[in-house]
Amino acid sequence: MFSLSNAFSLDDLEAFLKRIEKELAGEKIEFVCELKMDGVAVSLTFIDGIFTKGATRGDGRVGEDITNNLRTIRSLPLRLSGNNLPPLMEIRGEVFLAKETFDLINQIRMDEDQEVFANPRNAAAGSLRQLDAKVTAKRDLKIFLFSVGNAEGLRFTSQRQVLDYLRDLDLPVNPKIVIADSMDMAYQFCVEWQKQRGELPYEIDGTVIKVNSIDQQFRLGETSKAPRWMTAYKFPAEQRSTTVENIIISVGRTGALTPTAVLEPVRIAGSNVKMATLHNEDEIKRKDIRIGDNVIVQKAGDIIPEVVKAIKEKRSGDEVVFEMPKNCPVCGAGVERVIGEAVSRCSNIACPAQTRERVIHFGSRQAMDIDGFGPSVADYLLESGAIDSVGDIYYLTKDQLKSSIPHFQEKAATNLYSSIQDSRKRPLSRLLFALGIRHVGSHVADVLAARYGSIDKLKNADVNDLESIDEVGPKVSFSVENFFREGKNLETIDKLAKAGVKMEEDTNISEVDKALDGITFVITGTLKKNSRLEIEDAIKARSGRAASSVSKNTDYLIAGENAGSKLEKAKELGVKIISEEEFLKMLE
Repeated sequence: MFSLSNAFSLDDLEAFLKRIEKELAGEKIEFVCELKMDGVAVSLTFIDGIFTKGATRGDGRVGEDITNNLRTIRSLPLRLSGNNLPPLMEIRGEVFLAKETFDLINQIRMDEDQEVFANPRNAAAGSLRQLDAKVTAKRDLKIFLFSVGNAEGLRFTSQRQVLDYLRDLDLPVNPKIVIADSMDMAYQFCVEWQKQRGELPYEIDGTVIKVNSIDQQFRLGETSKAPRWMTAYKFPAEQRSTTVENIIISVGRTGALTPTAVLEPVRIAGSNVKMATLHNEDEIKRKDIRIGDNVIVQKAGDIIPEVVKAIKEKRSGDEVVFEMPKNCPVCGAGVERVIGEAVSRCSNIACPAQTRERVIHFGSRQAMDIDGFGPSVADYLLESGAIDSVGDIYYLTKDQLKSSIPHFQEKAATNLYSSIQDSRKRPLSRLLFALGIRHVGSHVADVLAARYGSIDKLKNADVNDLESIDEVGPKVSFSVENFFREGKNLETIDKLAKAGVKMEEDTNISEVDKALDGITFVITGTLKKNSRLEIEDAIKARSGRAASSVSKNTDYLIAGENAGSKLEKAKELGVKIISEEEFLKMLE
């Protein structure tokens, strides 16, 4: 399930519409205009018309199984009525809570001395993740469905046809959807709902504009993250004024000190906001934010609260100018700020706050992917002394998990223990990302793993050798070399190695798995048979490299339809250009 590209202003929206008009020059274009529900995206699978499985969107490829909780939604039929139903059909939509229901749930929670939900989206997400479906049933969740994914034997020519088909199956479809036969009509739809959003019985955070024709959608294609034939127009952030009661500091996994404003609670975009990010010391000085100030606050993208500016004309003279602490508020170690950087950092690598964030990051999905190893589990294990660092995770026993984590029974402990053991086998690139080396994201971790093949070879690499790698610059090189000079980091790696965590790339692989060894590919344009991610996975599975930009080191450019600047650069550099079909034949 792809994410959406965003238009954050009416100018962005107009640019999107004009791009579509230009790329489909001379053709009649219709748009489907939908409200962007502020809820939880879900995927529903029907087999022979019977609802059999439901999942959250998750990261777009892997989500959570919430089948039993989705069955409690009254407006969702569990058996579809109609002729010629496909044997397998996946339908996508959004689960949400009505404003009135949200207020009622929070009132009940307050009466029972429970923490209230921040907004309807969080309440809907929490309801869908309940272990007991009876609790979910009491929440009165709603759902609107808007698209069909895989459907055996079904063919549609337009998004309008998809919506009509869903309605014919008595599935809930938002009645506010409009078919626009012009750019102006689509534009006005967004403008009008920006004004009227408060009149709806549920929260929306924008509108979604889609090209109606499936054929035109196909020709417009997609990027690696989002379709190019649709966009979400995000409403401008709602702003409110409040008072900064204090400025506190949090410490991240790399030691970064982040200032946060503690606010007099104010309701913005459907939730009570008590804290807002101030980013860094320079940003506070630039905006001249002081403790005691009246300030304007908004939610960036309707999600993250931030302080926009101080209302200086309301100052009384009692406001306090903020100064970044000279010592870490958690461990007391000295704070350092590198020249040229905006971030101040705790100098103590053993700082408990850094350790906590590193442990959470290590077990996260993109890193070692330890299922069930979230922030609360990490907190319990650290507080109980069961672990002191990521190196201790693989030495945990089931009994330690049960005794350290409240309410953990045998099954939960067994499942987490199994997840930890399974994660030992993750590829080297995952481990490099999980170690939390500054400036080493998942892509750079892939590059380093492919180049060096083992932790031992990487830790002996110097800056000059690292900088010779395409896509590895001075910052990454300096950071990697420094990481492997730090004694505590080497102790952690040694501990992980002794626990059986994989420290090198597989060498015992078949000739098929090494078929693309040493070959670098770049993908551009719209592919017909596979998604970009599927092609990249196929390359990596055969020891090849999928790069993001064309360079003299690129061996092949896989060019789909509507290829752009990458194609031109490949021609300039003499890179061999092949089609998707030619690449698939290469795999054969």
